[in-house]
Amino acid sequence: MIVIVAEKPSVARDIARVLGCKTNGDGCIIGEKYTVTWALGHLVTLCEPDEIDEKYKKWRMDLLPMLPDTLPTKIIPKTRKQFTVVKKLINDKNTERLICATDAGREGELIFHYIYTQAKCAKPVDRLWISSMTDEAIREGFANLKPAEEYLGLRKSAVCRSEADWLVGMNASRAFTLRYDALLSVGRVQTPTLNILVKRRKEIDSFVPVEYHTLTADFGDYSGQWYDEKAADEKTAQRIATKERAEELASLVRGKPAIVREATSEEKKELPPQLYDLTSLQRDANRMLGFTADKTLKIAQSLYEKWKLLTYPRTDSRYLPMDMLPKLYQTLKLMAEPYRGLEKGMERKEDGHLYVSKRIFDNAKVSDHHAILPTPRTAELDKLPPDERNLYDLVARRMIAAFYPAHVYDAMKVITVSEGETFRSTGRAVKVQGWKALYQEDAPAKKTRKKKDTDEADTAPLPQLNPGDARTVKKTTVQQSATKPPAPHTDASLLAAMEHAGREIEDEALRESMKGAGLGTPATRAAIIERLITVGYAARRGRTINATDKGVQLIAVAPEEIASPEMTGKWELALDDIARGKRDTERFMEGIRRMTVFLVDYARQNAPAVDFPEDMKRGKKGAKKAPAAKAIEGVVCPVCGKGVQESPKAFGCTAWREGCRFTLWKNCLDRAGGPQLNQKIVQLLLQSGEVKGSTGVIKIDSGYLTYTKTGEENPAARVSLIYEKAAK
Repeated sequence: MIVIVAEKPSVARDIARVLGCKTNGDGCIIGEKYTVTWALGHLVTLCEPDEIDEKYKKWRMDLLPMLPDTLPTKIIPKTRKQFTVVKKLINDKNTERLICATDAGREGELIFHYIYTQAKCAKPVDRLWISSMTDEAIREGFANLKPAEEYLGLRKSAVCRSEADWLVGMNASRAFTLRYDALLSVGRVQTPTLNILVKRRKEIDSFVPVEYHTLTADFGDYSGQWYDEKAADEKTAQRIATKERAEELASLVRGKPAIVREATSEEKKELPPQLYDLTSLQRDANRMLGFTADKTLKIAQSLYEKWKLLTYPRTDSRYLPMDMLPKLYQTLKLMAEPYRGLEKGMERKEDGHLYVSKRIFDNAKVSDHHAILPTPRTAELDKLPPDERNLYDLVARRMIAAFYPAHVYDAMKVITVSEGETFRSTGRAVKVQGWKALYQEDAPAKKTRKKKDTDEADTAPLPQLNPGDARTVKKTTVQQSATKPPAPHTDASLLAAMEHAGREIEDEALRESMKGAGLGTPATRAAIIERLITVGYAARRGRTINATDKGVQLIAVAPEEIASPEMTGKWELALDDIARGKRDTERFMEGIRRMTVFLVDYARQNAPAVDFPEDMKRGKKGAKKAPAAKAIEGVVCPVCGKGVQESPKAFGCTAWREGCRFTLWKNCLDRAGGPQLNQKIVQLLLQSGEVKGSTGVIKIDSGYLTYTKTGEENPAARVSLIYEKAAK
C-alpha cells in the first residue's frame, strides 16, 4: 500500500478520484493501490516555552533569552484525531512508501515534515509537485514523482524559518512585554512591516501643506500651463507662490499674441505587462477590484482548488519554463468567450506560432512554480461567483496581454511664448493601441477600477503645430492648489514595499534583481498584514492601512535591528539561499540566536523610557478593563452647552444620561480617508469650529461635521453631530 498525504481534504478528494480510490475510511479514502489521507493545514507545531521547560511558565526577565538546543514539536490539540489517523496509516506495516502531496511550497514542505517526524516514521517518501489541480496535471504529477530528498533544501529552509520566528518572536515579545509591563507582540517579519506603516504615518503627520497657484492659457485649439524654465525641478516649475503673482501673469498675457517656440514629437513604447506572480496579482486586485491581499489569496486558492481554473497561486515567479509552451497553446485553445476572440490580437510569426520572449519564457527565473495562468479547461464563467469571475478575468487578460504588441504612441511637447512668459503643453497620439486594447472600460475587471490620477490634457493629442505658428491667448485660468502629503499605504503599496524590503520599486528589471530579499513570502504577506490589524498595530480606513498609536509606540521602543525592513529582507534572502542549497543552516541559525540575545539585552538595558497607556498594560490575566470616560477641559457640547468627555471609541456629551445625543466617533472619517479624531483635534474643533491638517480641513457646520480633502472643493465626509454609528 502507498499512502498519500495531502494538505487539505478537498485536495485529497481530487487526488483520490483521479487515482480511482473510492472507499471512504476514517479520515482517508482507500483504493486498491493507494490510500489518500490529509492534514488540516498544520497538525503539528513547535512547543510553547513552558512545554519545553516548566520554568518558562513564569514570564521573568532573568530567564531570558530562551535558547533550547532543539525545538521539539507537539500535536495541535484541536486536530489530534486526524493526526492519529495519519500516524497510523503512514506507520502501518502494510505501507510500503509515502507520497507527500501537501502544497508544493515551503509551508507545505514544513507541514509534511513535522507530521513525519512527530509520527517517528521511517518509510521512504516521494514528492508530488504539481502546479494545477486539473485531472491531467495530477496524472502528470504522479507520472513524474521525485524522491523527497531532492527537496531537502526547501525542507531545511522551512524548518529554519519556523525556528527563527519562534526564537525571535517568543524572546522579543516576552522581553519587551516585561520591560514595559504592556502586552507587546514583536516578530521577525511583523515588526519591520509595521515600521513601514509607521514611517508613512509620520511622513503624513509631519507634512505641512504649501499653497500655490497654477496658470493655464487657452490658445483656442490647445492650452498650456505656465512654466518656469529656471525652476530647480519639474514639480515646482508650474507653481506660482501667490495668487497676486498668478493674476498679474494672467493679466499680462490675456488677449495677447503667442508664438510656438518648440514643437516636438517622440515615439514611445509601453511593453506588455509581465505575467502575474501572487504579489503582483494581489496588488492589481487591490488597485482594480478593491480586494485586500488576504481576500485575493483566498479567491485565487478557490480558483485553484475548487474550480480548477488557475495554476498554483502561491508563486513568486512571473516567468514560464520553455516546456510550458505546448500547454499554453492548449490553454488558449480551450479559453471561454470572450477571451477566445481576444486571442486574435496576439503577436505571431508567419507560421502562426507565438513569439517567444525572455520577458515570458525564462527557465532561469522560474522558481518552485511558474507564473499564475488559467488552466487548460473551458471556464463556465456564468457559474463563477462575482469575485472569482473578476479575479479570473485579471489572470486571463494578463496571459493574453503578455503576447500582445507594445502600446505605441507619439509623446508630444509644445512650448508657447507670450509676452516673454513660457507655457508648456503635452499630449500623446496613440499609433498602436497594442495590449491596452484589452483593458478598455468594458472589461469586467475595469468596472470597479478608479481612474488614474493623471490630467486628461496630458494624454489627449495636440493639434499639428510647428515652430513659428501664431496664436492668441483667448482666456486664462488661475487655480489654487496645495501640495499633498504622501498617500497612506494600501494593500497594493504595502505589498510592494514588503516585496522589496521597504523600497517601492516600479522598474521591472530592478524588482527582479531584488527577488527573494523582501519581507515574508508571497504566501505569507497577506497573513502578516492581517496579523498587524488583529493585534491592533494597524487599522484599515476604507482601502488604506494606517499604523495606530499602539503601533507607533511599539516602533518607538523597538531597536533598528528588528524594525529594519532591509535586515529582515537579508534574512529572507538567506532562507532562499538555503532552499537552493547555497547556504549552511547552522550559519543562519547562529545569526538568529545572536540576534535573539541582542534583543533581550536591548530590552533589559538600553530600551528607551516610554509609558504605554493603561489599555495596553498587563493585568493578572493578561489584560485590563478599558478606561472610563474622561472629561475634556475647556470645551462645551455644541448641542446643549454642557461638558464633553472622551471614551475609548468616541467623544460625547457629559449630559448623555439626560438625553443629549452629541457623539463624534473617533473613526467617523475613516471611510473618507480622514484622520482618526483625537482629543487635540476635537478640542480645537469645538473651540474654533475648524481644524486644518496635512490631509484636509475638518469643520462644524449647521449640525454636521464635514471633512474636505486638501485640494478638493466638495466634502469627502459629512457626519451628523447627533449620534451616528461608528464606521465598521
